[in-house]
Amino acid sequence: MFAHQEQLDAQQESLFVRPGFRELVEGFLRGQWREPVIALRLSDNKLTFEVPGRRGDGTVEGENQVGRFFGNALRGVGTAAAAVFAVANSSGGSGGPKGKPEAHVRGPANAMALDLVDRLRGVSGPWLAFSPSYLAAVDTGSTFRDPADAPAPRILWQARKPQAPEIRFRGHTLVWPDGSSFRFPLHGRTEDQYLRQYLDSLGNG
Repeated sequence: MFAHQEQLDAQQESLFVRPGFRELVEGFLRGQWREPVIALRLSDNKLTFEVPGRRGDGTVEGENQVGRFFGNALRGVGTAAAAVFAVANSSGGSGGPKGKPEAHVRGPANAMALDLVDRLRGVSGPWLAFSPSYLAAVDTGSTFRDPADAPAPRILWQARKPQAPEIRFRGHTLVWPDGSSFRFPLHGRTEDQYLRQYLDSLGNG
């Protein structure tokens, strides 16, 4: 029964993240970094924030409310179907008490994590990619389309060790020297399974 459900979930997820996009991102970055790469598709759910000077949705306190409302409405029309699916299937569950989920982005005012996270805003095909020396946020554009018709992946942000944040794969979390953190939500079970297989290959499963 569980195997059948996992198969159905994988089939559903493949409608939103077409097979071939991961290979596109990993191949692109291997060519850039000359190292093995693992790429994980992030959830389409909106991120939540606990950072002084930011609202819960990550916008800067004091920004124009009218413009923000219409901007959010327009973005919502294009991503509604993906968001509904992601809510039902996302593996990045809440870490806090019932009714009060843990924020994805936490830290002090002007948190170092914001440099990465702010670049994910409005992105339609967000990925995080890791190698032994590098970490990057990448956009492929919509993953509904055929990967053969997609533009080249676009690096939104990248860092190289030792400047890169600490990676805690088990908790799906990046941690910066100022204590700020980004708990990155994965797109679904397929991404969770891919990460587990990677950790198992390292002997960290």
